[in-house]
Amino acid sequence: MTKAELVDAVQKASKGSSLSKRETEDVLDSIFEVLCKAIKKDRRFAYPGFGTFSVRSRKARSGRNPRTGEPIKIKASKTVSFKPAPKLKNML
Repeated sequence: MTKAELVDAVQKASKGSSLSKRETEDVLDSIFEVLCKAIKKDRRFAYPGFGTFSVRSRKARSGRNPRTGEPIKIKASKTVSFKPAPKLKNML
């Protein structure tokens, strides 16, 4: 699903609302901005019935350059992980 498809789906799902596509897009952008700030600040964001986003640390490791096969060192980094709630898993 693309961003435009998400905006259309949310606009159609909010039947009683008079939001335009632009307003719906602004609301979605604000939601994702707040979500990103919450994950950065608290290292975790949980939405009941959907799941939990959390920050995970990856250790430094060795890998291979796919083009040359040469061994390379991959730096330690942080990433966001998602654990779906049982309700979401059951819907799949």
